[in-house]
Amino acid sequence: MKLIIIPTYNESGNIGQLLAAISAAQPNVHVLVVDDGSPDGTGRLVAQLAAATYPGSLFLLARSGKLGLGSAYVAGFKWALARDYKLIAQMDADFSHNPRYLPALFAAAASHHLVLGSRYIAGGGVVNWPWLRRLISRGGSLYSRLILGLPVRDFTGGFKCFRREVLAGIDLDAIKSNGYSFQIEMTYRAWLNGFTVREIPIVFEERNAGHSKMSGAIFREALFMVLRLRAARRRLMTENTFTPTAAEGGA
Repeated sequence: MKLIIIPTYNESGNIGQLLAAISAAQPNVHVLVVDDGSPDGTGRLVAQLAAATYPGSLFLLARSGKLGLGSAYVAGFKWALARDYKLIAQMDADFSHNPRYLPALFAAAASHHLVLGSRYIAGGGVVNWPWLRRLISRGGSLYSRLILGLPVRDFTGGFKCFRREVLAGIDLDAIKSNGYSFQIEMTYRAWLNGFTVREIPIVFEERNAGHSKMSGAIFREALFMVLRLRAARRRLMTENTFTPTAAEGGA
């Protein structure tokens, strides 16, 4: 069974349309919305849709307040691991991640442990971004690639699909980062654990409604988190709980 995790904070203007688009693009998938106590009623709307429109396939994990993107995903991952989901995807609630890419994302997970929706490989791109944000995003991925040595073009994107064993093989309680740095840390830990990583092209479109959560603090956290991850490389490698089979590139 496939699960899509969507963290929300004040996304009532998007979530209903997004769920309909997901249902049309990827039938027979479950969705978990992790809502951080949205004042605009996002959580209440999701609960209503779960009961009336998507019974048995839409679930709400309601949290007490705005606890951060990283912790929202970690809570969602733990929820998924407590159930029988084999493929766990993550995406934003604002239509910047178009549901039309979901079939390709899940299909690629048949041959790779972690699949990244990438803006910076052939066929990918961004729409409606000012030049400064493009520079920061591309520069952040280049910086991460140079420091960490991981052959990934798009480190900071949040459109991903994990196989179950990836999340089970990572110490989720040790993940403390949020925002861009959370995306970097999860990919890096997966790669250090020996899991295969593949990028597929997506076009990222600026949010449909609401306000961006991007801030200077998020950018600074990512900048320093990369250095901390590189310094901890040896320790993180000793935490490896995964041994690839011959079919997966092992001996």
